[in-house]
Amino acid sequence: MKTKTHRALECSALFATAALLLTACGSSGGSGNGGEAGTSFQGRGPITYVAGKDTTGVVPKVIARWNAQHPKEKVTFVQLPTDADSQRQQMIQNAETKSDAYTVLSLDVVWTSEFAAHQWVDRLPENQFPLGKMLKPVVETAKYRGGLYAVPASSDGGLLYYRTDLLSKAGISAPPTTWSEMTADCAEVRKKVPAAKGMSCYAGQFQKYEGLTVNFAEAVDSAGGVVTDASGKPNVDTPAARKGLDFLTGSFKDGSIPKEAITYQEEDSRQAFQSGKVMFLRNWPYVYSLAGKGKLAGKFAVAPLPGLNGPGSSSLGGHNLALSSFAKNKATALDFMKFFSSEESAGTFLKDASLAPPYADLYDKAALVGRYPYLPVLKQSILHAVPRPRVVQYGDVTSAIQREAYAALNGSKSSAQALKDLQGALQKSTAQ
Repeated sequence: MKTKTHRALECSALFATAALLLTACGSSGGSGNGGEAGTSFQGRGPITYVAGKDTTGVVPKVIARWNAQHPKEKVTFVQLPTDADSQRQQMIQNAETKSDAYTVLSLDVVWTSEFAAHQWVDRLPENQFPLGKMLKPVVETAKYRGGLYAVPASSDGGLLYYRTDLLSKAGISAPPTTWSEMTADCAEVRKKVPAAKGMSCYAGQFQKYEGLTVNFAEAVDSAGGVVTDASGKPNVDTPAARKGLDFLTGSFKDGSIPKEAITYQEEDSRQAFQSGKVMFLRNWPYVYSLAGKGKLAGKFAVAPLPGLNGPGSSSLGGHNLALSSFAKNKATALDFMKFFSSEESAGTFLKDASLAPPYADLYDKAALVGRYPYLPVLKQSILHAVPRPRVVQYGDVTSAIQREAYAALNGSKSSAQALKDLQGALQKSTAQ
């Protein structure tokens, strides 16, 4: 931490113990692991909110509402690239230089352990956030070693988007629950619906970035395998995991997944679905709002992700708000975090951007379910989601997963070899 020699001398005459000294002279900025018992968040004034590029247009509106109410404590929205890996890299670079340019960080839920362990973000006061109203799995993503280092702003669960109009024309009344059913449905649609003959069956996110880690983990989990076991140890070189990866590699080989999907990120795959290139799409809930405004309005619905022998498992997604340890104006930052993560703001993001709220009761309100019929499916997706590896060296872990999964998908390695190599790489990363 930055030394506070002069403040310490001034306070020492008033407080006898070092513990009381630290409590009274808590830093309003600079480095440190704030938020522990007795530490105060001080300093008011302008701050920044740092997140990936907003494709919904809602974030600036929410920030504008704060700025109108707090003209002397305005928030500037710093937009990073759309892909998660680039966001993480830029946030880490800012932290390693101990820059105060970033104040409130929008962290992918899997980054909490890494940022907390390196003391890049402050520990937060749990009693100042309505955690009891939030979904438990979502709250757990914000914790590290029993402490709260972020506050949930949005959650995410993978959903299967499907073309109800095409399935209906083919005489199919319900979405598939297994991979084999999905493949069979696609064949039936192409056979009976002339307009669908040139369509591929399925798409997800398979570019070598965080989305591939998500799609790979979901395939493994949905086949009964695991990437890491309950104790955090890698256990990916198994027959079950191979079945999951084989589903993806086999789908690329037989054309069920279009070859160009090897380059797909979230937006690429959304556009492929909306333009009629694929019948089924694995993506996040934000797609619902965007697809509903285009030519597919009223022609699609969502279902749980399919798996090997029944409904599959989603990876748990979402974003949490964290406070940079090196930021200034932390009192303002804490208040903004409360505002941005409030149930009111969550309702706005749900209504205007289809972002999954962390608050449990928003999924059960009849008026909201009537307007957003995907909410019950989304809630179950989140409650039954499987977290990606929650490890300090997450960057190394996800890089290894992306490297080996991509090698299997592009045919440069067999599924068996890729999983064997991945097991070895994960053992090294988690042992650090």
